[in-house]
Amino acid sequence: MKQYLTRKTNRLKNYNYSAPGMYFLTVCVKDRKPVLGKIVGCGDFDAPRMVLSDYGKILDETVLFMNHKYEHIKIIKYVIMPNHFHMILRVENFGASETAAPYNNEVSKFISLLKRYCNRRYKENIWQKSFYDHIIQNESEFQTVWEYIDTNVIRWTADMFFTTN
Repeated sequence: MKQYLTRKTNRLKNYNYSAPGMYFLTVCVKDRKPVLGKIVGCGDFDAPRMVLSDYGKILDETVLFMNHKYEHIKIIKYVIMPNHFHMILRVENFGASETAAPYNNEVSKFISLLKRYCNRRYKENIWQKSFYDHIIQNESEFQTVWEYIDTNVIRWTADMFFTTN
């Protein structure tokens, strides 16, 4: 008899992910393959920077497209890394119902659509099934997340998603 693994949800139970607020999200490539680009310039006089691959460029274009597609959801900060990307997503009040997640989850819908737009252009699915989220609770957390995104490239070799593949 075949056994099936029960996938554990990363979302907070009974939290309305359509509620206005700020969310720190991380989306990873399947098997953490570094297909979005590479970090270059780690020498004495050259600051590390991300050079996007064709996949990374498609993701970048999709992020910009998604930001113009929705009035009530905005990506206000993001960084693309070799095998994942981070973003701060702002959900504004748009008259969403009070139904709790997972039934009314604008954040998950948004990420799912972003992945699908990319996959259509990639002609394959490169993304892991879910994503990581953190609900930003206050200004101090917001500043911490903002700085983390700003400095992610220069901390690449210490990053939990770092791989030499």
